Amino acid sequence: MKSFHRLSSLLLIFLFFSCGNEKQVVQVTDFTEFVDPFIGSGYHGHVFVGASVPFGAVQLGPNNETQGWDWCSGYHYSDSVLIGFAHTHLSGTGIGDLGDLVFMPASDDFDPSKDKEVPFRWKSTYSHDNETAKAGYYSLHIDRYNVDAELTATNRVGFHRYNFNAEGNSKIIIDLKYGTGWDKITKGVIQQVDKNTVEGLRFSSGWASDQQLFYYTRFSKDIKNFEILESNEETGDITAFIEFEGNGELLVKTAISPVSTEGAKNNLLAEAADWDFEAVKNAANESWNTELGKIDVKTGNFADKRIFYTALYHTMIAPSLFNDANGDYRGADRKVHKNPGYETYTTLSLWDTYRAAHPLYTLVQPNRVNDFVNTMLDIYDQQGKLPVWHLHGNETNTMVGYHAVPVIADAYLKGFRGFDAEKAFEAMKAFAMRDERGLDFIKKQEYIPAESQVESVARAMEYAIDDWCIAAMAAAMGKTDDAELFSKRAKYYQHYFDKDIQFVRGRMGDGGWRTPFNPISSQHRIDDFCEGNAWQYTWLVPHDPEGLIQLFGSEEAFISKLDSLFTIESIKVEGASADISGLIGQYAHGNEPSHHTTYLYAYAGQQWKTAELVREICNTMYTDKNDGLCGNEDCGQMSAWYVLSSMGMYPVNPAAGAYVFGSPVFDEATINLPQGKSFTISAENNSTENIYIQSAELNGKPYEKTFITHKDILNGGSLKFVMGNRPNPEFGAAPENRPKSTVY
Repeated sequence: MKSFHRLSSLLLIFLFFSCGNEKQVVQVTDFTEFVDPFIGSGYHGHVFVGASVPFGAVQLGPNNETQGWDWCSGYHYSDSVLIGFAHTHLSGTGIGDLGDLVFMPASDDFDPSKDKEVPFRWKSTYSHDNETAKAGYYSLHIDRYNVDAELTATNRVGFHRYNFNAEGNSKIIIDLKYGTGWDKITKGVIQQVDKNTVEGLRFSSGWASDQQLFYYTRFSKDIKNFEILESNEETGDITAFIEFEGNGELLVKTAISPVSTEGAKNNLLAEAADWDFEAVKNAANESWNTELGKIDVKTGNFADKRIFYTALYHTMIAPSLFNDANGDYRGADRKVHKNPGYETYTTLSLWDTYRAAHPLYTLVQPNRVNDFVNTMLDIYDQQGKLPVWHLHGNETNTMVGYHAVPVIADAYLKGFRGFDAEKAFEAMKAFAMRDERGLDFIKKQEYIPAESQVESVARAMEYAIDDWCIAAMAAAMGKTDDAELFSKRAKYYQHYFDKDIQFVRGRMGDGGWRTPFNPISSQHRIDDFCEGNAWQYTWLVPHDPEGLIQLFGSEEAFISKLDSLFTIESIKVEGASADISGLIGQYAHGNEPSHHTTYLYAYAGQQWKTAELVREICNTMYTDKNDGLCGNEDCGQMSAWYVLSSMGMYPVNPAAGAYVFGSPVFDEATINLPQGKSFTISAENNSTENIYIQSAELNGKPYEKTFITHKDILNGGSLKFVMGNRPNPEFGAAPENRPKSTVY
């Protein structure tokens, strides 16, 4: 086996069919050939590496022994020691969890009677030269045992194919203890059911405080010996040793469920009843190809194509399914709920994904948008509030804001009606009126006093974005009083802007500013900001750039300060969050609060500066190497930024229904829409030098605006940019052609 780190040629499949007396040839692209799951597995990317299907419950892949923060997904490219293959993983998060249900194939080199005090005594080295990762498929040669392992998956089943090359019997270790090393097992069961079946459960406490996972496993050979290697009275079974007669091929199918072992068994029967590994592998590939093919980009730069399709792939690891094949699921109330008539999901990294990933889904995953919203409304019913950061039925309350709100508002304002809008609005408003996380101060005095809690500025500025979204949805639903209230609250960010120094900063309960003040300071989980500093948070007003410009006093002052953001020295103070990465000056592309900032120039009539910086970020912060992400992937947000920006646009306001122009990387990008429609964005004279938009045409007619609406895209048609190597200061300079804080 050779590494996937090579240039793959375009796979062309020719379909021949008869049309009258003529035969036509249809050329079909295998988009999965451009996906390299290793991109982002080094540096701070934290991506999942392994086999899955789009938005599937199973993420089956290798686990290393955790060595620190960069192993949050269970795997890091710098490592070369395998402890087994786990069935669930996070992708790109800054906190670790999951990595549940570890399977490790072994040979006679492993003696279960020896080295009982050695951690992961079954571990083995491996080489990236003998490792392959593709969409829906992973393989690895395990050095110590001379085993070739292959993995693929369905929605709820992990399918393993092991070839034991060493003499002697085949062995499997099942470990429930470790996961990715970030949680603690609270209950474990591994029991043999019949001659080729085991089943059980793993309950754990970690980031998800009460995670419950059930599993059902079948082997293609009869079990020769089954032995529990480790257990205790507190947690039950921890590690099992299973032996099979002889070497050669062993197939293993493991279904998981959040409901029960019976649910896991039914999932296996529903999705992988047969023993055809190649059929499951091909079906996984086909699923990925279908989803990746919803955007077709054209370019002569193969690396850019790999970056793009890997980014699109990464946007579809999460959210992940959280129900059984029959629709049953475990709710946020820890109870089992019957099929509600739609798919339910988990791994809702909303502080990250509300910005670009969920707006992207409204374009390329419209069939899932209503299910995402309905999942959030179920969580509201079961835990009393909308999700903040939901993980396997658990509210983690991670990060700031109540960012289910922009996702729901964006869906409603774009015309999605597959959910109860009145209930959705009730849930949105109810969260905004809670007394937790500083909201009591927002209601009482319009800002959060710095001495009352950490991250006061970050909390309030994120709340203002959410409140704008509530106001927009209220207005669309004819709720005038609510629209007025939350429109007012959306302006509360202004309380933090110090006009004398032109920064947002902490404000004390008596109205004075917190001192001392250092705009570069970012003491992680201590000061007024969340994974950022004043330089980065001053621009966190995507819902009201015009209001922010007014605070600066003039467009000139606004632009001057924004210019300074990208030219000031790129330094970090001691104690700063590791998430502050991908620096251009003090702009930090490696973390989400900065993601819209380059596009703010368009609101001040200087779109060409947006183009300049966006192209720089696309070219330098994203590569096709294992360290090709400049920060945490964060469940698709980092990649969603690239997918949209490389096509030439970005949703600055996450719920306004408009995309601001940047600088298209590709000569042509076609979004394949429902009902057979498509929207094509082309860039004439595009090159690495010709990064500036000179003019634009929409459906063949001159187009002067520096943004396009979601409605225009859904109508189908074409947007053509003419590119050049020098700025055209007139493009988008007129006030009527600039993007605005409104709902389109």
